[in-house]
Order: sequence, then C-alpha cells, then structure tokens
Amino acid sequence: MIIKKRFIAGASCPMCKQPDSLRVWEENQIEVVECVECNYVEQRTPKKVEKTPRATDQMIGIFKPD
Repeated sequence: MIIKKRFIAGASCPMCKQPDSLRVWEENQIEVVECVECNYVEQRTPKKVEKTPRATDQMIGIFKPD
C-alpha cells in the first residue's frame, strides 16, 4: 500500500522552527505530522474518528438463553 505524504505549505516546525519542513499523512486513521529537518513527529486522531460511537454504545440487548 502506498501512503501519500504531503508537505504543509507555509508551516514551520514547532521544534526547529524551519519553514516548509512539515509533511503529513494518515496511517490507520491517525494523522501523522513529521519534520524532515529534525525528525519531530506528532500524531493526532482526526475528529471524525473521535466522534464515532463505540461498539458498546450500539448494543441493543443481551441474549440470555433459558
């Protein structure tokens, strides 16, 4: 599987302050931001994933055989 990594135009690295050095991509529904100069890495869960209901929230009932 090919992962597309995109540079973030105009963004500066929060660690080394180098402009135009951040790239972003998504792995397993987690957004990854990386600096190509100092190897700073930040991972974020997108809001669309955070708001999805958990499996326990969708439970209708429990089947109990007699």
